[in-house]
Amino acid sequence: MSKEYYVYIMTNKSRTLYTGVTNNLMRRVHEHKNHLVKGFTSKYNIQYLVYYESTTSVYAALQREKQIKGWLRAKKIALIESLNPEWKDLSEEWFEK
Repeated sequence: MSKEYYVYIMTNKSRTLYTGVTNNLMRRVHEHKNHLVKGFTSKYNIQYLVYYESTTSVYAALQREKQIKGWLRAKKIALIESLNPEWKDLSEEWFEK
């Protein structure tokens, strides 16, 4: 069985963007939502998963993360809105309230 790797974009109420890569999207989003990782996402209260894509290649995932991080904000917003025009939290249903 091949492993899955995810490139994802999360945001907060003021739409600060954070791009990351992981091999377990649900765990990683839980860590961000609960401030279990010190740093940027805790500081800026990054809570909402607004975009993700998956691949079976860790190399491809890291390349894609690097590519997206190099983009201007407008291009990142266009990417998010191409699949999630309302900026819904895609992980909303994943966790108990």
